[in-house]
Formats: sequence, structure tokens, C-alpha cells
Amino acid sequence: MPSPLSADRPAAQPPGRGSVDALISQARRLKGDVDAVRRDAPEDGSDAQERWHRALCDLALHQLSDLDGHLAQLRDGPAPAPPAPGAASAGAPPATAGGTPSGSLLSRVGSAEWNLLTDEASWSGELYRILGRDPAAPALTLDELPSLVLDEDRPKLTSMVTDCLVDAKPIDGEFRVVRPDGSVRTVHMMGEPVLDADGGTASMWAVLRDVSELRRSQREVCETRDSLHRHQEQARTERRLATELQEAVLPPWRGSLRLPHGGPRALDLAARHLPSATGSPIGGDWYDALELPDGETLLSVGDLTGHGVGVASGMAMLLGALRGMAMAGAQPGQLMALLNQLLDATVQPALGSAVCCRYRPATRTLVWAQAGHPAPLLFRDGTGRELNPPDGVLLGATSRAGYGQAEVTLEPGDLLLLRTDGLVSGQGGATAAVERLLDLGPRLGAAPTAQDCLRTVVEEFGENERQDDACVLVAKVSG
Repeated sequence: MPSPLSADRPAAQPPGRGSVDALISQARRLKGDVDAVRRDAPEDGSDAQERWHRALCDLALHQLSDLDGHLAQLRDGPAPAPPAPGAASAGAPPATAGGTPSGSLLSRVGSAEWNLLTDEASWSGELYRILGRDPAAPALTLDELPSLVLDEDRPKLTSMVTDCLVDAKPIDGEFRVVRPDGSVRTVHMMGEPVLDADGGTASMWAVLRDVSELRRSQREVCETRDSLHRHQEQARTERRLATELQEAVLPPWRGSLRLPHGGPRALDLAARHLPSATGSPIGGDWYDALELPDGETLLSVGDLTGHGVGVASGMAMLLGALRGMAMAGAQPGQLMALLNQLLDATVQPALGSAVCCRYRPATRTLVWAQAGHPAPLLFRDGTGRELNPPDGVLLGATSRAGYGQAEVTLEPGDLLLLRTDGLVSGQGGATAAVERLLDLGPRLGAAPTAQDCLRTVVEEFGENERQDDACVLVAKVSG
């Protein structure tokens, strides 16, 4: 409650009631809108960015509540002085345990004036409630006020008061006070010296605001922001590690490859890994082509469920095991059974799908097996079809699962397309995905090389807003 004469200007006249009511209405409408956004925010605490958004909403609500209360106080004028010792205020609203009237919006802002000539102090009722003081007790003088302040904050309060009284500097700072119940509150103090007719300092007035909840909300925003930054940095690191691991284990060749390296009837090969368009962590997709000791060629694609470094390392283990067992002579059905046992025996259970093929160039025979994976597509003379899959369940789904094998004889110019299920995104499920790929038959039939075929597939599906990684492997039978 400032005196009529301040250090450098007369007291301003209060604004009109109507204009303040309009501001109050606007503040309350905005508060309702922010509260609606806050209620819509998820509250499971699982996502760092969601926690940060929720903390910002809480901070905005605290600030808007304060603004609402300040405007109401501006409209209604100073609150009545505290009751005299021993007196009860008739009709006063019931007080809470902390001494704050139930439902009051003004309990966090109080005012005070200290008369330097008479050493008298005058506090508003709100200030008594902020500091947890008995309204019947006398207001503390400037010399007594530091007794409420935490030891480490007392020099700050002393410096602000000294600068105000000696150098006529405005007060604007915060300190923490300890209430009689032991609770600690953060108080923001703003004030000025009041000068007498001779220009000397006659008194000092100040407005004190309890900003404890505001500062708590700000700390929460900072903590959730830091948590979000750590989460984002961790995600970037994990993605980089997963990408490097994936690049290290996938076949090193780029462009076209012919397997086996010697002799006719080789396969012209091209493959590509396509990352998701959402920037999500790297998944467990793989493709592989390997010439075996007996002159046959191993082709495989697969997908280990999940994302991140752990999944990428699991994929690397699975692909390494597949290569080793294939080099030892295991056939596709046996390979799937052994990989299933391997996943079943791992410390961290996982699910995976795969398709594995052995191409015998002498007879142009393809022997293949699958584990819950999309079957290869065979294109001949511009027309495609999906190969009939042998029996096979997801890897890691059940112990001692059996896996069948199928054979198909290929012809010169035939094209095989193997892919993971993230290649074709959109509605319609697996059937629609197959149909969209088969529609490429005429274009693939006109493409002279496997690399040209792969380019056609990537142009059609590689730029889609896919939600997951994908791999595609194309094999064209030479004459």
C-alpha cells in the first residue's frame, strides 16, 4: 500500500472498474483454454516431451491464476487490516489450516510500510498469511524482518533494504522465509522509499508476493526440459549406434552384385535398406546375399521386432548365426528351426520374421522357407505372383516349431522380390501391399537389370511416409 508521495512520482489513480473487469474476464477465459489443453495432455509420464508440455501448462496456469488475483485486488482495492488482538471479524470467511480464507485468490500478495521516523510497521492481512504470522501480533520492523529469512538469504534482503533507504534504489528481489510451521516459502519483494518534504527518506513501502508455487512450476519446467534434452540426446546417440551397427553387419556391396561369381545362370542382385520417414530409432530389418561353399547362393530378408541398439545387436547376432549355419550346409527349413531355438534361448526374448532361400544355379532351383514373413514375389514376362508359403511361425513364438520348405524352378529373366513388411505402408493390410507390388509387373519386366528393378520399387515406395524401416532385395535370373 504505497504512500501518496513516492520517491519520484505521485501515486497513480486506480483504473476504472469496467476496464479491469474486462481484463479479468479475458484472463479467466485464457486460463480455461490452457486448463483444457492441460487436461488433454497424457499423464502416464512415459514420454519426456509430454511431461515438459504438461509442466509448461501448469506454469501457465499458476501465472494466470496470479494475474487473475492481482487484477481482482486492483479492482476491489486494498484488503481490510487484520482484526485487533482478541477480536473476531463477523462474517469473515472460514480460514484454512494455514490461515488463508477458503477460496481466496489473493492470499499470495501482501503489502507493508515501515515508518522510519516512528519505527512503526503496517502490514496487510495478506502479508500475515503469506508469512504465517498471527494477525493479532504486531508487524515486524525492518530490523526484525530478517529473523524470518533463511540464513543464506539474509545478506540479499539486507542489501536490498540498505540500497533502498540509503541510495533510494527500488527494491526488486526474492528471498526465502521460514514460517512458524517450518514450511519454507519464496517471497518476491518490490518496493520504494517514500520521501518527506525535505527529500529525506521517511518510510519504505513494499509489495510482497508468495511465488513459491510459481518457482516450483518453473523448476519443474526446467527439469522436464533438461530431461527432454537428455532423452533426445540419448535417442540421437542410440540411433547413431544402431545405424553404425546395422551398416557394419549388412552386406557391404552397393549397386549390383552377381552370385555365384563364376559361371552362367548367376543371379543379378540389388538391395536397399530404407529408413523410416518418422525419424524413429533403427529397427531390426536386414537383407543378405551370400555365396556358399557348394556354389549355391543364400538369399534372406528378415525383421526382428522393436527398435534401438538392443534390437540392432539382436539382428546382428541372428544374421551372423544364419550365415554360419548356412555355410555349414543347413537347408532353409532347418535354418529357420535353428534360428527359432536361438531366439527362444536368449536372455531377452524377442520375436522375428524371416524368409531364407537357397538358389541352385545348376538347375535354377530355388529352395526356400519362411517364419511368419511375407513370401517372395516372382515376376515372369511382366506378370507377378506370390509364391505359396510353406508352414512356418514367427521366430521366438514357440519352442521346437517345425518349418517346411518349398521349391520352385526359375527361368532366365525371372525376377524375385524379397522384402520386409515395412516397404509398403498404408491401409488394406498384407493383401493390398502384395497387390500394389504386383502392379509393378510390367515396369519390372521392362527393366534390364536388378538395379533398374530396385530403382523402380524405390521410386514407387521409397519416398512414402513409412512408419518403420524396410529392406528390399531383388534377384534377376541370368540366362
